[in-house]
Amino acid sequence: MGRRPAFEEIKTYEEFSKYYWYREELVVICKGLGICASGYKAELNERIEAYFKGKPSQIKKCRRKRVAKKTVTELSLENGLIECDFRFSQRFRDFFSEETGIKNFKFNADMVASARKVRETGDNAFTLGDLLDIYYGRKSYAQYDKISLQWNKFVKDFCADPSTAQFPNKLKVAARLWKEVRESTREKVYKHELLEEFGKTLISHAEGKTGIAQSAAALLQ
Repeated sequence: MGRRPAFEEIKTYEEFSKYYWYREELVVICKGLGICASGYKAELNERIEAYFKGKPSQIKKCRRKRVAKKTVTELSLENGLIECDFRFSQRFRDFFSEETGIKNFKFNADMVASARKVRETGDNAFTLGDLLDIYYGRKSYAQYDKISLQWNKFVKDFCADPSTAQFPNKLKVAARLWKEVRESTREKVYKHELLEEFGKTLISHAEGKTGIAQSAAALLQ
């Protein structure tokens, strides 16, 4: 299994997409290429794809609109998110609770992604009504970057494996296994076979932590 090469060594987007990249890494790459480095992870990936495929019209520098904020005392579905200075606060939860009839209203992931995109792009036309349509699935504007949840699921599945109960610090062991996975072209998911495959690696990186080393060694017996 080969290690992830440096970005400069990668020749195609297909090769690039085989590896896992943190958002912070994508930001550095975009800045190095002189293209827009703001936005969600999925958006950064799209710009890097455009770079590899020679589509300069899709990778221009970001330009944010500056809009003067106004104080909106009474909210309505016609209010723009920028106009009413939308926040994920109790005020707006109460507003959507009234509109939906849901007592303890919670914003879903796509609403969060859409509101952030509105702020980043300065979209004055996007309203609270549009955000409500996204809640009901009647409209699509920006989707939550589910790729960023891969690490969380990896840890959850790791801890759910009964074999990992022997590790005194599960998070450190999971992080070590995740590093092996994310820097490879393999699927970015936890599988029990990883414990056996990387048992020796876990021992070598135990750094004097006897409990971790002994637990890892037990996997090789």
